[in-house]
Amino acid sequence: MRDDAKDPDGERMPSPAPREILRLPAFAFFWSATTLRAFGGAIAGVAFQILIVSVLDATPAQISVLSALSVAPYLVLGFLVGALMDRWRRQRTLVMTSIGRALALAAVPVLLLTDTLTFGTLACVILALGVLTLFADSAAQPLLPRIVPRRSLVQANARLGQSGTVATTAGPALGGALFTALGAPVLFVLEALINTVAAILQSRIRVVEPPVPPRPAGRNVGHDIADGMRFTYRHPTLRPLAVSVHVWFLGNSIVMTVFAVYVLRELALPAWAFGVALAATGVGGFAGALIAPALGARWGAGRAILFGRALVVVPWLVLGIAPLNSDTSVVLTLSVVAASQLLYGGAMGIEDANDISYRQAVAPDAIQGRMNATIRTVNRAVFFVGALAAGALMTILGFAQTLMVGAVVFAVAAAVIIVSPLRTARHDDDDEG
Repeated sequence: MRDDAKDPDGERMPSPAPREILRLPAFAFFWSATTLRAFGGAIAGVAFQILIVSVLDATPAQISVLSALSVAPYLVLGFLVGALMDRWRRQRTLVMTSIGRALALAAVPVLLLTDTLTFGTLACVILALGVLTLFADSAAQPLLPRIVPRRSLVQANARLGQSGTVATTAGPALGGALFTALGAPVLFVLEALINTVAAILQSRIRVVEPPVPPRPAGRNVGHDIADGMRFTYRHPTLRPLAVSVHVWFLGNSIVMTVFAVYVLRELALPAWAFGVALAATGVGGFAGALIAPALGARWGAGRAILFGRALVVVPWLVLGIAPLNSDTSVVLTLSVVAASQLLYGGAMGIEDANDISYRQAVAPDAIQGRMNATIRTVNRAVFFVGALAAGALMTILGFAQTLMVGAVVFAVAAAVIIVSPLRTARHDDDDEG
């Protein structure tokens, strides 16, 4: 979808300022459904943790297996689903996955009330939800450029980022309170209703999806997947963007693996203070998403993404070198940790909206699903490897030094952009490559 223009001499004319994106009915339905699902997902995440630990009394090995099941679909099916999203109706896929999630979540109270909730049955539910979430995420990103003008993509992704941040910040606390007040069966019935409402909202989205041309003789889905990978890693600006975000995920997997154990064990921060620090991440993410469209418009996509990538180095470097220990006062430790998380969230809010919007704007619609799936699947594989590497780094170097390693990896992610054409890319660039 193109909405930029050129004057008679061939020079690009500035696009008119986009109106508030929530006034666009199709996006309003999309945003409402996505926000509902984000809150529902955050609440369900806490409810599942309580079920696993308190109701099933799962062993550490079982907890690890259940955690891995939520990520496994991306590693096993990510490329395939991305190819399918370039041949399926994306809106219909969103509706069907929300209905599927409602049914899967509704199975939990049935299992609880019939006393058949076991490790095996819960594993099946979590795996089903993981597969459905994969399909939903793979449909949502390439659908968005079909329902909002290109010039409004950053604003649309910023709005999604803001509501998503609020959901992930407030959702866990709300989930714990609802679990206590309503009990597990009623809570999961509520979760099923949330996804049902999301499906209704998604069905109201009015979008024109072009017909998919027939696949030429001799080609199969493997060829489609290969085309998506070639497009992503041969494109002059998408290639450095993909490599940079892969490196970023490596750094993030390292710092996220060590952060909780460092703060709670090494710095002896109380649980309530740890919760405050995590909430600061959400506040920073909301603020970052709020200013992301303005930065993208003023600096261009490349420089806005670079700013976010560079900014994220600072909080982890500060935590790594700050002279904090278990004897430091809680007030001082919390101040430093919360400030670092506020900055970390702000950096992510800035770069996420500009990163995703640039991908959506520069790739043709016919390959959106495969391009996004390629980047997303490799990201999760890198995160998995990084989390394992973090364990070795903590053992060999210690907690603070591992955080500094993560900061160095983040710096490499920023350096990739500095030395590439992405640095000067803008959201209104012509589709090339």
